[in-house]
Amino acid sequence: MVELVEADYLVVGAGAAGMAFVDALIDHADVTVAMVDRRHGVGGHWLDAYPFVRLHQASAFYGVASTLLGGGRVQQDGPEAGLHERATAPEICVYYERVLRERMLSSGKVSFHPGCDYLGDNRFASRLSGRSYEVRGTPRVVDAHYLAPEIPAETPAPFGVVDGVQVLPVNDLVHLDAAPSQYVIVGSGKTATDACVWLLGHGVDPDAICWVRSREPWMLNRAVVQPDPAVFLGMAADMMEAAAEAASPDDLFLRLEDAGVMLRIDRSVTPTMAKTPTLAQWELDRLRTIENVVRLGHVRHVEPGRVVLEQGTVATAPDAVVVHCAASGLQYPPLVPVWGREAITLQPIRSGFPCFGAALVGYAEATVDDDAEKNRLCPPSPLPDTPRDWARMQVLGARAAMSFTSDPGIKAWADGVPLNPARIPPDLEVSDELTSAMQRLGKHAGPGVARMAELAGMS
Repeated sequence: MVELVEADYLVVGAGAAGMAFVDALIDHADVTVAMVDRRHGVGGHWLDAYPFVRLHQASAFYGVASTLLGGGRVQQDGPEAGLHERATAPEICVYYERVLRERMLSSGKVSFHPGCDYLGDNRFASRLSGRSYEVRGTPRVVDAHYLAPEIPAETPAPFGVVDGVQVLPVNDLVHLDAAPSQYVIVGSGKTATDACVWLLGHGVDPDAICWVRSREPWMLNRAVVQPDPAVFLGMAADMMEAAAEAASPDDLFLRLEDAGVMLRIDRSVTPTMAKTPTLAQWELDRLRTIENVVRLGHVRHVEPGRVVLEQGTVATAPDAVVVHCAASGLQYPPLVPVWGREAITLQPIRSGFPCFGAALVGYAEATVDDDAEKNRLCPPSPLPDTPRDWARMQVLGARAAMSFTSDPGIKAWADGVPLNPARIPPDLEVSDELTSAMQRLGKHAGPGVARMAELAGMS
Protein backbone atom coordinates (compact mmCIF):
# COMPACT_ATOMS: atom_id res chain seq x y z
CA MET A 1 0.00 0.00 0.00
CA VAL A 2 1.26 3.48 -0.91
CA GLU A 3 0.87 6.31 1.59
CA LEU A 4 -0.01 9.65 -0.03
CA VAL A 5 1.84 12.84 0.92
CA GLU A 6 0.59 16.36 0.24
CA ALA A 7 3.24 18.82 -0.95
CA ASP A 8 3.88 21.45 -3.61
CA TYR A 9 7.60 20.56 -3.75
CA LEU A 10 9.48 17.29 -3.40
CA VAL A 11 13.10 18.00 -2.43
CA VAL A 12 15.46 15.06 -2.85
CA GLY A 13 18.39 15.56 -0.50
CA ALA A 14 18.54 17.24 2.91
CA GLY A 15 22.18 18.24 2.88
CA ALA A 16 23.55 21.76 2.70
CA ALA A 17 22.01 22.56 -0.71
CA GLY A 18 18.58 21.10 0.02
CA MET A 19 18.33 22.82 3.38
CA ALA A 20 19.39 26.21 2.00
CA PHE A 21 16.86 25.97 -0.84
CA VAL A 22 13.94 24.97 1.39
CA ASP A 23 14.75 27.62 3.99
CA ALA A 24 14.68 30.45 1.42
CA LEU A 25 11.65 29.05 -0.40
CA ILE A 26 9.34 28.77 2.62
CA ASP A 27 10.52 32.14 3.93
CA HIS A 28 9.19 33.88 0.83
CA ALA A 29 6.37 31.67 -0.51
CA ASP A 30 3.25 30.07 0.94
CA VAL A 31 4.03 26.52 -0.16
CA THR A 32 4.44 23.04 1.32
CA VAL A 33 7.54 20.90 0.94
CA ALA A 34 8.28 17.19 1.39
CA MET A 35 12.00 16.69 1.95
CA VAL A 36 13.50 13.21 1.47
CA ASP A 37 16.97 11.92 2.37
CA ARG A 38 18.56 8.49 2.54
CA ARG A 39 20.41 9.38 5.75
CA HIS A 40 18.88 9.34 9.22
CA GLY A 41 18.76 13.12 9.57
CA VAL A 42 19.48 16.44 7.91
CA GLY A 43 22.99 17.68 7.19
CA GLY A 44 24.05 15.39 4.36
CA HIS A 45 27.66 14.19 4.38
CA TRP A 46 28.35 16.03 7.65
CA LEU A 47 26.56 13.18 9.44
CA ASP A 48 29.32 10.81 8.26
CA ALA A 49 32.29 13.19 8.19
CA TYR A 50 35.58 12.44 9.96
CA PRO A 51 35.44 13.63 13.58
CA PHE A 52 38.15 16.29 13.39
CA VAL A 53 36.89 18.03 10.25
CA ARG A 54 35.95 21.71 10.34
CA LEU A 55 34.53 24.00 7.72
CA HIS A 56 37.40 25.21 5.59
CA GLN A 57 35.62 28.56 5.14
CA ALA A 58 34.11 30.95 7.68
CA SER A 59 30.91 29.68 9.34
CA ALA A 60 28.98 32.75 8.20
CA PHE A 61 29.31 31.61 4.56
CA TYR A 62 27.66 28.25 5.28
CA GLY A 63 24.19 27.01 6.22
CA VAL A 64 20.83 28.64 5.49
CA ALA A 65 19.95 32.27 4.82
CA SER A 66 17.60 32.77 7.76
CA THR A 67 19.84 31.47 10.53
CA LEU A 68 23.49 32.35 11.06
CA LEU A 69 25.78 29.38 11.67
CA GLY A 70 27.73 30.28 14.81
CA GLY A 71 27.74 33.73 16.31
CA GLY A 72 29.57 35.68 13.64
CA ARG A 73 32.54 35.75 15.98
CA VAL A 74 36.16 36.53 15.25
CA GLN A 75 38.62 34.15 16.91
CA GLN A 76 40.48 35.84 19.75
CA ASP A 77 43.25 33.32 20.32
CA GLY A 78 44.95 30.32 18.75
CA PRO A 79 46.67 30.12 15.37
CA GLU A 80 43.72 31.77 13.58
CA ALA A 81 43.28 34.74 15.90
CA GLY A 82 41.72 37.56 13.91
CA LEU A 83 39.92 35.23 11.46
CA HIS A 84 36.24 34.36 11.63
CA GLU A 85 35.17 31.18 13.42
CA ARG A 86 34.88 27.86 11.58
CA ALA A 87 32.33 25.32 12.80
CA THR A 88 33.18 21.71 13.65
CA ALA A 89 31.23 18.78 12.23
CA PRO A 90 29.20 18.26 15.45
CA GLU A 91 28.34 21.97 15.53
CA ILE A 92 27.13 21.81 11.92
CA CYS A 93 24.95 18.75 12.58
CA VAL A 94 23.36 20.39 15.64
CA TYR A 95 22.78 23.56 13.62
CA TYR A 96 20.96 21.75 10.81
CA GLU A 97 18.84 19.77 13.26
CA ARG A 98 17.85 23.03 14.98
CA VAL A 99 16.98 24.68 11.65
CA LEU A 100 14.85 21.66 10.73
CA ARG A 101 13.01 21.60 14.04
CA GLU A 102 12.64 25.30 14.83
CA ARG A 103 12.36 26.79 11.34
CA MET A 104 10.96 24.15 9.02
CA LEU A 105 8.83 21.62 10.87
CA SER A 106 7.37 24.21 13.23
CA SER A 107 6.24 26.29 10.24
CA GLY A 108 3.83 23.57 9.19
CA LYS A 109 5.14 23.93 5.63
CA VAL A 110 7.71 21.14 5.67
CA SER A 111 7.57 17.40 6.25
CA PHE A 112 10.82 15.46 6.53
CA HIS A 113 11.24 11.81 5.53
CA PRO A 114 14.64 10.47 6.64
CA GLY A 115 16.02 7.05 5.77
CA CYS A 116 14.21 7.02 2.42
CA ASP A 117 15.30 6.36 -1.16
CA TYR A 118 13.77 8.42 -3.96
CA LEU A 119 12.39 6.08 -6.63
CA GLY A 120 11.34 8.59 -9.28
CA ASP A 121 7.84 9.56 -10.39
CA ASN A 122 7.22 11.40 -7.09
CA ARG A 123 7.66 8.18 -5.11
CA PHE A 124 10.02 7.25 -2.29
CA ALA A 125 10.40 4.31 0.07
CA SER A 126 11.66 3.84 3.61
CA ARG A 127 14.91 1.91 3.93
CA LEU A 128 13.81 0.71 7.38
CA SER A 129 10.15 -0.25 7.05
CA GLY A 130 9.90 -0.72 3.30
CA ARG A 131 6.81 1.46 3.31
CA SER A 132 6.17 3.32 0.03
CA TYR A 133 5.13 6.95 -0.31
CA GLU A 134 3.87 9.09 -3.18
CA VAL A 135 3.49 12.85 -3.34
CA ARG A 136 0.03 13.52 -4.64
CA GLY A 137 -0.51 15.53 -7.83
CA THR A 138 2.28 17.26 -9.72
CA PRO A 139 4.79 18.55 -7.18
CA ARG A 140 7.85 20.37 -8.39
CA VAL A 141 10.85 18.03 -7.91
CA VAL A 142 14.07 19.59 -6.64
CA ASP A 143 17.28 17.62 -7.18
CA ALA A 144 19.49 18.59 -4.24
CA HIS A 145 21.73 15.56 -4.78
CA TYR A 146 23.19 16.41 -8.19
CA LEU A 147 26.55 17.49 -6.76
CA ALA A 148 26.56 15.35 -3.61
CA PRO A 149 30.18 14.63 -2.63
CA GLU A 150 31.77 11.25 -2.14
CA ILE A 151 33.47 10.79 1.21
CA PRO A 152 35.99 8.16 2.40
CA ALA A 153 33.59 6.77 5.01
CA GLU A 154 31.21 5.66 2.24
CA THR A 155 33.59 5.10 -0.66
CA PRO A 156 36.00 2.15 -0.92
CA ALA A 157 39.65 3.00 -1.42
CA PRO A 158 40.24 3.49 -5.17
CA PHE A 159 43.11 1.00 -5.23
CA GLY A 160 43.71 -2.66 -4.59
CA VAL A 161 44.64 -3.96 -1.14
CA VAL A 162 46.67 -7.12 -0.62
CA ASP A 163 46.14 -9.12 2.58
CA GLY A 164 48.36 -8.04 5.41
CA VAL A 165 48.07 -4.26 4.92
CA GLN A 166 46.03 -2.09 7.26
CA VAL A 167 44.00 0.35 5.14
CA LEU A 168 41.45 2.56 6.81
CA PRO A 169 39.31 5.56 5.86
CA VAL A 170 40.32 8.84 7.44
CA ASN A 171 37.36 8.59 9.83
CA ASP A 172 38.98 5.64 11.60
CA LEU A 173 42.22 7.42 12.51
CA VAL A 174 40.64 8.42 15.81
CA HIS A 175 40.01 4.75 16.65
CA LEU A 176 43.60 3.50 16.39
CA ASP A 177 44.69 1.84 19.61
CA ALA A 178 48.39 1.42 18.79
CA ALA A 179 50.78 3.76 16.99
CA PRO A 180 52.29 2.41 13.77
CA SER A 181 55.82 3.37 12.80
CA GLN A 182 54.48 5.01 9.62
CA TYR A 183 51.32 6.62 8.26
CA VAL A 184 50.82 6.58 4.49
CA ILE A 185 48.35 9.34 3.58
CA VAL A 186 46.77 8.82 0.14
CA GLY A 187 45.15 11.93 -1.31
CA SER A 188 45.94 15.44 -2.50
CA GLY A 189 42.99 17.50 -1.33
CA LYS A 190 41.49 19.00 1.79
CA THR A 191 40.80 15.66 3.49
CA ALA A 192 44.46 14.65 3.17
CA THR A 193 45.69 18.01 4.44
CA ASP A 194 43.30 17.75 7.39
CA ALA A 195 44.60 14.26 8.20
CA CYS A 196 48.23 15.40 8.07
CA VAL A 197 47.58 18.52 10.16
CA TRP A 198 45.65 16.47 12.73
CA LEU A 199 48.38 13.83 13.05
CA LEU A 200 51.11 16.46 13.38
CA GLY A 201 49.02 18.29 15.97
CA HIS A 202 48.85 15.09 18.02
CA GLY A 203 52.59 14.67 18.19
CA VAL A 204 53.25 12.41 15.20
CA ASP A 205 56.77 13.02 13.90
CA PRO A 206 56.75 14.45 10.36
CA ASP A 207 59.22 11.74 9.35
CA ALA A 208 56.62 9.13 10.29
CA ILE A 209 54.28 10.37 7.55
CA CYS A 210 54.55 9.36 3.89
CA TRP A 211 52.23 11.57 1.84
CA VAL A 212 51.19 10.16 -1.54
CA ARG A 213 50.02 13.08 -3.69
CA SER A 214 49.01 12.23 -7.25
CA ARG A 215 48.76 15.96 -7.96
CA GLU A 216 49.90 19.15 -6.27
CA PRO A 217 47.06 21.39 -5.04
CA TRP A 218 46.51 25.13 -5.11
CA MET A 219 44.64 26.43 -2.06
CA LEU A 220 43.09 29.76 -1.15
CA ASN A 221 44.63 31.73 1.68
CA ARG A 222 41.91 31.68 4.36
CA ALA A 223 42.98 35.12 5.60
CA VAL A 224 41.63 36.78 2.44
CA VAL A 225 38.32 34.87 2.27
CA GLN A 226 36.55 36.47 5.21
CA PRO A 227 33.04 37.88 5.94
CA ASP A 228 34.43 41.42 5.79
CA PRO A 229 33.58 43.27 2.56
CA ALA A 230 36.86 45.19 2.55
CA VAL A 231 38.84 41.95 2.85
CA PHE A 232 36.79 39.87 0.43
CA LEU A 233 36.44 42.56 -2.23
CA GLY A 234 40.11 43.38 -1.83
CA MET A 235 40.88 39.74 -2.61
CA ALA A 236 38.55 39.88 -5.62
CA ALA A 237 40.34 43.02 -6.84
CA ASP A 238 43.73 41.27 -6.48
CA MET A 239 42.35 38.33 -8.43
CA MET A 240 41.09 40.46 -11.29
CA GLU A 241 44.27 42.52 -11.45
CA ALA A 242 46.38 39.36 -11.62
CA ALA A 243 44.10 37.84 -14.27
CA ALA A 244 44.28 40.90 -16.50
CA GLU A 245 48.06 40.51 -16.78
CA ALA A 246 48.32 36.69 -16.81
CA ALA A 247 49.92 34.94 -19.77
CA SER A 248 48.53 31.47 -18.92
CA PRO A 249 46.47 29.71 -16.23
CA ASP A 250 49.69 28.76 -14.40
CA ASP A 251 50.93 32.34 -14.61
CA LEU A 252 47.62 33.52 -13.17
CA PHE A 253 48.04 31.30 -10.11
CA LEU A 254 51.66 32.31 -9.62
CA ARG A 255 50.59 35.96 -9.69
CA LEU A 256 47.84 35.17 -7.17
CA GLU A 257 50.44 33.50 -4.97
CA ASP A 258 52.56 36.65 -5.10
CA ALA A 259 49.46 38.67 -4.14
CA GLY A 260 48.83 36.47 -1.08
CA VAL A 261 45.62 34.97 -2.48
CA MET A 262 46.80 31.44 -3.35
CA LEU A 263 49.02 29.02 -1.45
CA ARG A 264 50.93 25.88 -2.46
CA ILE A 265 52.68 23.44 -0.20
CA ASP A 266 55.85 23.01 -2.26
CA ARG A 267 57.02 26.15 -4.03
CA SER A 268 59.34 24.09 -6.25
CA VAL A 269 56.41 22.33 -7.94
CA THR A 270 53.70 24.00 -10.05
CA PRO A 271 50.34 22.54 -8.98
CA THR A 272 47.94 21.07 -11.53
CA MET A 273 44.95 20.79 -9.18
CA ALA A 274 42.85 23.87 -8.39
CA LYS A 275 39.85 22.79 -6.34
CA THR A 276 41.03 25.57 -3.99
CA PRO A 277 39.73 24.89 -0.50
CA THR A 278 40.96 27.46 1.99
CA LEU A 279 44.08 26.89 4.07
CA ALA A 280 45.58 28.91 6.90
CA GLN A 281 49.24 29.85 7.14
CA TRP A 282 49.70 27.79 10.31
CA GLU A 283 48.39 24.70 8.51
CA LEU A 284 50.71 25.37 5.59
CA ASP A 285 53.67 25.65 7.95
CA ARG A 286 52.85 22.24 9.45
CA LEU A 287 52.34 20.58 6.09
CA ARG A 288 55.71 21.78 4.88
CA THR A 289 57.44 19.79 7.65
CA ILE A 290 56.48 16.55 5.85
CA GLU A 291 59.37 15.76 3.53
CA ASN A 292 58.49 12.23 2.46
CA VAL A 293 56.17 13.13 -0.43
CA VAL A 294 55.50 10.62 -3.23
CA ARG A 295 54.60 12.02 -6.65
CA LEU A 296 54.31 8.93 -8.84
CA GLY A 297 50.70 9.21 -9.96
CA HIS A 298 47.71 7.37 -8.52
CA VAL A 299 48.05 4.30 -6.32
CA ARG A 300 47.45 1.00 -8.13
CA HIS A 301 47.56 -1.22 -5.07
CA VAL A 302 49.18 -1.56 -1.67
CA GLU A 303 50.85 -4.65 -0.30
CA PRO A 304 52.96 -5.43 2.76
CA GLY A 305 56.04 -3.22 2.68
CA ARG A 306 55.29 -1.25 -0.47
CA VAL A 307 52.90 0.92 -2.47
CA VAL A 308 52.61 0.33 -6.21
CA LEU A 309 51.75 3.46 -8.22
CA GLU A 310 51.26 4.36 -11.87
CA GLN A 311 54.86 5.50 -12.25
CA GLY A 312 56.78 3.40 -9.76
CA THR A 313 56.93 1.71 -6.39
CA VAL A 314 57.84 3.00 -2.92
CA ALA A 315 58.82 1.03 0.16
CA THR A 316 56.79 1.42 3.33
CA ALA A 317 57.16 0.19 6.89
CA PRO A 318 55.92 -3.37 7.55
CA ASP A 319 53.37 -2.04 10.03
CA ALA A 320 52.38 1.05 8.03
CA VAL A 321 48.79 2.26 8.25
CA VAL A 322 47.49 3.43 4.88
CA VAL A 323 44.93 6.22 5.28
CA HIS A 324 42.33 6.55 2.51
CA CYS A 325 41.65 10.25 1.82
CA ALA A 326 41.09 9.83 -1.91
CA ALA A 327 37.30 10.03 -2.37
CA SER A 328 36.03 12.46 -5.00
CA GLY A 329 34.75 15.27 -2.81
CA LEU A 330 33.81 17.42 -5.79
CA GLN A 331 31.64 16.05 -8.57
CA TYR A 332 31.69 17.20 -12.19
CA PRO A 333 28.43 16.36 -13.97
CA PRO A 334 27.56 18.68 -16.86
CA LEU A 335 26.03 22.07 -16.14
CA VAL A 336 22.31 22.01 -16.82
CA PRO A 337 19.69 24.76 -16.58
CA VAL A 338 18.69 25.05 -12.92
CA TRP A 339 15.02 25.17 -13.88
CA GLY A 340 14.44 22.23 -16.21
CA ARG A 341 11.39 20.40 -17.50
CA GLU A 342 11.80 17.51 -15.06
CA ALA A 343 13.31 19.17 -12.00
CA ILE A 344 14.98 22.12 -10.38
CA THR A 345 18.64 21.03 -10.26
CA LEU A 346 20.62 22.81 -7.55
CA GLN A 347 24.09 23.98 -8.61
CA PRO A 348 26.40 26.82 -7.52
CA ILE A 349 25.56 30.27 -8.88
CA ARG A 350 28.21 32.55 -7.44
CA SER A 351 31.41 30.52 -7.81
CA GLY A 352 32.68 28.67 -4.77
CA PHE A 353 29.74 29.21 -2.39
CA PRO A 354 27.17 26.42 -2.79
CA CYS A 355 24.94 27.35 0.16
CA PHE A 356 24.44 30.85 -1.18
CA GLY A 357 23.66 29.45 -4.62
CA ALA A 358 21.02 27.07 -3.29
CA ALA A 359 19.43 29.79 -1.17
CA LEU A 360 19.44 32.13 -4.17
CA VAL A 361 17.60 29.50 -6.23
CA GLY A 362 15.05 29.11 -3.43
CA TYR A 363 14.49 32.87 -3.26
CA ALA A 364 14.16 33.16 -7.06
CA GLU A 365 11.72 30.25 -7.15
CA ALA A 366 9.58 32.00 -4.54
CA THR A 367 9.63 35.48 -6.07
CA VAL A 368 10.05 35.19 -9.86
CA ASP A 369 7.22 33.77 -11.94
CA ASP A 370 8.76 32.64 -15.24
CA ASP A 371 11.26 29.75 -15.40
CA ALA A 372 13.05 31.25 -18.41
CA GLU A 373 13.58 34.47 -16.46
CA LYS A 374 14.82 32.51 -13.43
CA ASN A 375 17.35 30.72 -15.63
CA ARG A 376 18.48 34.05 -17.08
CA LEU A 377 18.94 35.54 -13.62
CA CYS A 378 20.57 32.48 -12.04
CA PRO A 379 22.79 30.59 -14.51
CA PRO A 380 24.87 27.83 -12.88
CA SER A 381 28.63 27.93 -12.48
CA PRO A 382 30.85 24.80 -12.38
CA LEU A 383 33.17 23.39 -9.77
CA PRO A 384 36.90 23.53 -10.62
CA ASP A 385 39.54 20.85 -10.98
CA THR A 386 42.44 22.44 -12.90
CA PRO A 387 43.69 26.06 -13.10
CA ARG A 388 41.97 26.37 -16.48
CA ASP A 389 38.71 25.08 -14.94
CA TRP A 390 39.10 27.56 -12.10
CA ALA A 391 39.33 30.46 -14.57
CA ARG A 392 36.16 29.23 -16.31
CA MET A 393 34.37 29.00 -12.96
CA GLN A 394 35.32 32.58 -12.14
CA VAL A 395 34.07 33.84 -15.50
CA LEU A 396 30.73 32.07 -15.27
CA GLY A 397 30.36 33.05 -11.61
CA ALA A 398 31.04 36.71 -12.45
CA ARG A 399 28.50 36.60 -15.27
CA ALA A 400 25.95 35.01 -12.93
CA ALA A 401 26.54 37.69 -10.30
CA MET A 402 25.91 40.40 -12.89
CA SER A 403 22.70 38.61 -13.87
CA PHE A 404 21.11 38.11 -10.47
CA THR A 405 22.12 41.53 -9.14
CA SER A 406 20.37 43.13 -12.13
CA ASP A 407 17.08 42.27 -10.43
CA PRO A 408 16.45 44.85 -7.67
CA GLY A 409 14.57 42.43 -5.45
CA ILE A 410 17.19 39.69 -5.65
CA LYS A 411 19.99 42.21 -5.13
CA ALA A 412 18.33 43.62 -2.01
CA TRP A 413 17.84 40.10 -0.63
CA ALA A 414 21.43 39.06 -1.47
CA ASP A 415 22.86 42.15 0.23
CA GLY A 416 21.12 41.09 3.44
CA VAL A 417 22.27 37.46 3.45
CA PRO A 418 25.55 36.56 5.24
CA LEU A 419 25.90 33.56 2.90
CA ASN A 420 26.74 36.02 0.11
CA PRO A 421 30.50 36.67 0.40
CA ALA A 422 30.38 39.80 -1.77
CA ARG A 423 27.50 41.53 -0.01
CA ILE A 424 27.76 45.09 1.26
CA PRO A 425 25.09 45.48 3.95
CA PRO A 426 23.08 48.71 3.54
CA ASP A 427 23.93 49.83 7.09
CA LEU A 428 27.67 49.18 6.78
CA GLU A 429 29.91 52.14 7.52
CA VAL A 430 32.12 52.51 4.46
CA SER A 431 35.82 52.61 5.34
CA ASP A 432 38.75 53.89 3.31
CA GLU A 433 39.85 50.26 2.92
CA LEU A 434 36.47 49.24 1.50
CA THR A 435 36.36 52.24 -0.83
CA SER A 436 39.81 51.39 -2.16
CA ALA A 437 38.85 47.72 -2.68
CA MET A 438 35.70 48.68 -4.58
CA GLN A 439 37.56 51.13 -6.78
CA ARG A 440 40.26 48.60 -7.62
CA LEU A 441 37.68 45.92 -8.33
CA GLY A 442 35.75 48.26 -10.59
CA LYS A 443 38.92 49.09 -12.50
CA HIS A 444 40.16 45.53 -13.01
CA ALA A 445 36.96 43.41 -13.15
CA GLY A 446 36.24 43.90 -16.84
CA PRO A 447 39.78 43.22 -18.12
CA GLY A 448 40.24 40.42 -15.58
CA VAL A 449 37.09 38.53 -16.54
CA ALA A 450 37.85 38.98 -20.25
CA ARG A 451 41.36 37.60 -19.85
CA MET A 452 40.20 34.65 -17.73
CA ALA A 453 37.70 33.81 -20.46
CA GLU A 454 40.60 33.69 -22.92
CA LEU A 455 42.68 31.56 -20.54
CA ALA A 456 39.77 29.16 -20.15
CA GLY A 457 39.25 28.92 -23.93
CA MET A 458 35.81 30.53 -23.75
CA SER A 459 34.21 32.77 -26.32
